[in-house]
Amino acid sequence: MTRQEKTNAMRMLDRAGIAYEALAYGSGHGPLDALSVAELLRVPPQAVFKTLALQGSDGAHYVCLVPGPHELDLKKAAAAFRVKQLRMLHADEIRPVTGYERGGCSPLGMKKQYPTALDQSALALPFILVSAGRIGLQMRLAPADLARACGALVAALTRA
Repeated sequence: MTRQEKTNAMRMLDRAGIAYEALAYGSGHGPLDALSVAELLRVPPQAVFKTLALQGSDGAHYVCLVPGPHELDLKKAAAAFRVKQLRMLHADEIRPVTGYERGGCSPLGMKKQYPTALDQSALALPFILVSAGRIGLQMRLAPADLARACGALVAALTRA
C-alpha cells in the first residue's frame, strides 16, 4: 500500500511499531457483516472481530471487540467497564462519536480513544481481523498487539 492509502488506524500501528497485514475485500455492496467478510477473506469467522460503539449510563462512550459469529452481552460488558448499564449506539450516532461510518469502524484512530474491551476468545487465536477504518479494508494482527495498541482490557463479553 502506498502512504496515502493508509488509514488513521494503520498509521497508529505503524507509529507503535506493531506488525499488521492490510486485507482488502470488495466494498461495492456497502457494509458487510463479519461472517461475509470472513468468507471473502477466507479466514475463520471467529477471527473477524466486530468493533461495537456503546454509551454507558454514566454518559461516557465505550468500545467492545467481539468475534463476528457472537453477540455482545451488554451486562458482561457493563461489568467489565464497571458501569451500571450500556447501550449500543444507533447507526446515526456512530460517525459523530467515532469519526467512522457504520461497517468501517476501527478500534484505532477514533476521534477519541475510548475505554475498550477485547473479548477473551481473541487470545486463543494466532491472529484476528478488525476494520482498518474503511469499508472494504481489514487489518490482520496478533490479538495481544491490538489490545496493547488500543489499551484494551480483556474480558468475557459474549453471550454464552
